[in-house]
Amino acid sequence: MQRIRIMLLFGGLLIAGNEGVGQVKRNDMPADLVKVPIAGNSWQTGDSDGQDLISEKGVKRWDDVDKGFKTYVRVGRAGTLSVWLNALVDEPSRLTATIAGITKEVNLPTKGDTMFHLGNWHIRDTGYLSIDLKGKPVHLTDIAFLGLTGTAVSERTHFVKNNEGNFFYWGRRGPSTHLNYQVPEEKDIAYYYNEVTVPAGNDVVGSYFMADGFTGGYFGMQVNSSTERRILFSVWSPFQTDDPKAIPPDHQIKLIKKGEGVHTGEFGNEGAGGQSYFKFAWKAGATYKFLLKGEPVENNYTNYTAWFFAPEVGQWKLIASFSRPQTSSWLKGFHSFLENFSPRQGIYERKVYFGNQWVCDREGNWYEIDKARFSADNTARVGYRMDYSGGSEQKKFFLRNFGFFNDYTPIGTVFHRTTGGVKPTIEFNELP
Repeated sequence: MQRIRIMLLFGGLLIAGNEGVGQVKRNDMPADLVKVPIAGNSWQTGDSDGQDLISEKGVKRWDDVDKGFKTYVRVGRAGTLSVWLNALVDEPSRLTATIAGITKEVNLPTKGDTMFHLGNWHIRDTGYLSIDLKGKPVHLTDIAFLGLTGTAVSERTHFVKNNEGNFFYWGRRGPSTHLNYQVPEEKDIAYYYNEVTVPAGNDVVGSYFMADGFTGGYFGMQVNSSTERRILFSVWSPFQTDDPKAIPPDHQIKLIKKGEGVHTGEFGNEGAGGQSYFKFAWKAGATYKFLLKGEPVENNYTNYTAWFFAPEVGQWKLIASFSRPQTSSWLKGFHSFLENFSPRQGIYERKVYFGNQWVCDREGNWYEIDKARFSADNTARVGYRMDYSGGSEQKKFFLRNFGFFNDYTPIGTVFHRTTGGVKPTIEFNELP
């Protein structure tokens, strides 16, 4: 059957081609076009050869048919959606665009500075949409954004809007979430105990499942690569800087001791201070125990010590002990968080359980934690990404981030967990 070419009037523009496929100069774009930057909202699909198709400028060059990219937006109402592609075409190309299970094919002729209309879709529900582009063949450069118009587009359409505050980086990492535990404020807390379980399939590269967060540092477990996992314990310097070399001597974190096989050094970029980590192949589905001690000592210092218990080993292991200057305090600011530190991995959903939380005061009295307030980072608070949630299940708190799921938990929600009432059995004097 001979293909019929039609003329469509859409968004005030006359567009020629199959199902509304056409092209206009950038300065003739629809007035109500919403621009979705590729650099902060897209991920490469297909072949992974170590070279990421997505850069902080968008897609600089796309000529590999084994690679494509997927862009996510969250719509707040159903309706029509028209999608445009901003690109320079080096040679005639052919694309497929898939949204909500509907695929359209688009021919792109060789033109100059042009916007291409990829087609119209009917969106039947609110929530996240993926706009999946593939080439067959493809010869495009300088793809900076996708354009959206239609009745599904509104002020409730969420995505990373710009790179102010380096949000292209933070947006691709995804929203970090936190559990802020409620403990007796009138007590001098010396020990903080928590248990962490990562369900099978949630141990994605780039994850940090942080168990024992406190005012001054954090302690948890990471997935650093496909072959390496770490138990990480860090203490910030009281001197505010991202450069550890800029910390004056009287504000530097001092190492007191460390466990066998533990690496110690400095860290920067998100504050600076002392860092320790132990390479350990922890497993998804198993439950690991974390114990932190904090106590003020002489000369306005506070000592922080971290121990880790793996069921595969069956005994407590010392990670490290640091002394923090300009600080005289028992443990404060009890929290846990779930973070992704790899922008390429911000597309994959993760969930973690935190259970059986206890704190112990300086007299040796234990207190079980049954309440936690939910919070999230600025990526969530400004509404650039809304794939974050938390709650309680099976006597445990949980956090769930990333993956562009539709349900989210309001920031500030207070969770309650069913307690077990059995305090940890730990001989403090026998700890390494």
